[in-house]
Amino acid sequence: MDEEDAAPVVVPPAAVPTLPEPAPATGRTRRGARFAGVAEEAAAQHAEPQGESGGAADRAEVARTVEALARLRAEGRSGEAHALLVELTSSSPARFPLLAGELERAGLGADWQTLLWEAASLPAGHLVAAADALGAAGRVGDGQQILRQGVARPPAEVGAAVLALAAESRHREVRELLDAYVRARTPEEAARSAEPDPRRLVPLLLAAAQGVSDERRWDLVHALRVAGFPA
Repeated sequence: MDEEDAAPVVVPPAAVPTLPEPAPATGRTRRGARFAGVAEEAAAQHAEPQGESGGAADRAEVARTVEALARLRAEGRSGEAHALLVELTSSSPARFPLLAGELERAGLGADWQTLLWEAASLPAGHLVAAADALGAAGRVGDGQQILRQGVARPPAEVGAAVLALAAESRHREVRELLDAYVRARTPEEAARSAEPDPRRLVPLLLAAAQGVSDERRWDLVHALRVAGFPA
């Protein structure tokens, strides 16, 4: 056929593959650097505001998940149940009070305690947000518990987490994290957390210690000087 007589061939545009939604940037590791990925987690929180606690979608999802967990427990599938609890720690902070209520109503209070322990491995910003949500729902003790467990990390990791939060201008989270830290750790441990950047971290640590008591501040001043940091 002559070229001008040939029917035009329409080439369809190349198909664009549909990619799965990226996993939430929680920056978690199963153990070890518990506050790794704080900067990424902070950016994710700014980009996607958390929903209000008790929303219909939150309640429905929490009820469905707790029902699945109860079924796994009833069937003796403890490994899968624990894996589900670990994944639940990455939930929106607004869901933590809902999870507490649903788990306790389902007779899974022990799983709620496991969830609190696993939540201590969250990046610092998410950890503080979850503690805030629990406190706002009247579960102050639970909120304090995950903060205490969350700061039971090597001092240098806590210092690095504080620096990452401060770089994001998340000053409230810095104060809450350091308040829990200086209350839960010895002055010597708190002093070692200044190592990543003494110039920036020493004033923050001293301000947190002053919020506890004059005695705690002076104990920390002494520990910082012994560690070689000007205070």
